[in-house]
Amino acid sequence: MSDSDYKCLLVSQVNDGYIRRVVRRSVDTLPEGDVLIRVHYSSLNYKDALSATGHPGVTRRYPHTPGIDAAGVVEESSHGRFTPGDEVIVTSYDLGANTPGGYGQYIRVPAGWVVPLPHGLTLRESMVYGTAGFTAAMSLHRLERHGVAPGSGEILVTGATGGVGSLAVAVLSRVGHTVVAATGKPDRERFLLGLGANAVVHRNAVDDEGRRPLLAERWAGVVDTVGGNILATALKSTRSRGLVTCCGLVASADLNLSVYPFILRGVSLQGIDSAECPMPERKYLWEKIAGPWKIDATDDLVTERTLETLEPEFQRILQGKQTGRVVVELIEK
Repeated sequence: MSDSDYKCLLVSQVNDGYIRRVVRRSVDTLPEGDVLIRVHYSSLNYKDALSATGHPGVTRRYPHTPGIDAAGVVEESSHGRFTPGDEVIVTSYDLGANTPGGYGQYIRVPAGWVVPLPHGLTLRESMVYGTAGFTAAMSLHRLERHGVAPGSGEILVTGATGGVGSLAVAVLSRVGHTVVAATGKPDRERFLLGLGANAVVHRNAVDDEGRRPLLAERWAGVVDTVGGNILATALKSTRSRGLVTCCGLVASADLNLSVYPFILRGVSLQGIDSAECPMPERKYLWEKIAGPWKIDATDDLVTERTLETLEPEFQRILQGKQTGRVVVELIEK
């Protein structure tokens, strides 16, 4: 391989379908940007699977290299904040959506997208978190700012075996919250208890099909990753002045409920948009992830893949069968 070539996963449109191949491309094909980064690790997120399977709401133009997360080493920089050899993280913004992403051994991006790797994290550990862990950290941050502290009461985490959900369980438990994990996978109870959940319930228990505008108060806070009726149920059963964060829609993008939780109990609903999180908050949260919020990245939590072995994971995450986090290794040993 010449110095200007790199390996990547390339998604191409063929007739009405999409094919994925691991190919070699020239670094010269990357878009203009301030910083060229040699990617060591990436991760798998739901958005990556959508991009890899041709979802027009995520990626408009193909051929394309997905991967909304990347961690690696600066190779070239025209910006004073970064020099060759710096270890860095890039997540969110347009990376992997319509800009070639972390499923390539090189990315070139604006300096404004790049976060220095905080002390206390390795490149691999940062991708155990990736966008999923960062979203979980944003949710915890919102709960703290709202005054939902450890000891306030139970925190419900929905979709608890997924990427955001599993990391939310682990991080919330790490800082001392009482966590109730909801999942449709009863065989993963031991996994969730191992992450620190105090209790595990089936998702049906938090998916009320009745028409009541309010339910019995239970949750001091909620981290919802699925949307739909489960989110509506969570809002109807959150305690007075509690906070519900929302970051997903795998159950549904629709929200069918009355205003009663908001005007009778003062419940707040906070959307979590990690893609456009301002850089000062982004840096602050990565420092928290590397420090007091850092969790043990156990083998139960993390599955490792390469570009060549990533294909089955796309359908697994789209079908809701993924557990924990998938870290993608791009360095060739």
